[in-house]
Amino acid sequence: MSVRILALVGSLRAGSHNRQLAEASVKLAPEGAEINLFEGLAEIPFYNEDIDVEGNVPAAAARLREAAASADALLLFSPEYNGTIPAVLKNAIDWLSRPYGASALQDKPLAVVGTAYGQFGGVWAQDETRKAAGIAGAKVLEDIKLSIPGSVVRFAETHPVDDAEVAAQLAEVIGRIHGEAGAPVAA
Repeated sequence: MSVRILALVGSLRAGSHNRQLAEASVKLAPEGAEINLFEGLAEIPFYNEDIDVEGNVPAAAARLREAAASADALLLFSPEYNGTIPAVLKNAIDWLSRPYGASALQDKPLAVVGTAYGQFGGVWAQDETRKAAGIAGAKVLEDIKLSIPGSVVRFAETHPVDDAEVAAQLAEVIGRIHGEAGAPVAA
């Protein structure tokens, strides 16, 4: 049985370094783990309880909920926008947290990683993302962290999967999530 890990990227930009990091995670997934990169966060309307009506939930939000519900764990990739979580990622967490008492994140292992231009690699945004996901019901893996600083320079000519240090760190993160989701970690 394969562990299904849903990856959400908090940047919509095609050339996003966080998207590249998520693509790298797909390639680095160990045997027995399948990482699915969710496409379509841009199509999800801002959360509004008036449109979150049973039987009439916007299709993009329903797809997100279904993807999260069928996942064994989640891996979120967060850049830092003005010192905090990007709106697209916060919006995804808001949709996944509802309906109240039936969060698609409930008790699912979730880790947050990412890269950012600044010297701290988006630490503030990742901390805010962990906080929001935990409040939404996820089992946040607080000790799994990967914040890569200087993304614009570091990944100017190198894809994260081709950066040996980053690839090794990301593979370790994925292995730990894989283990937390119920699968034994390969030695």
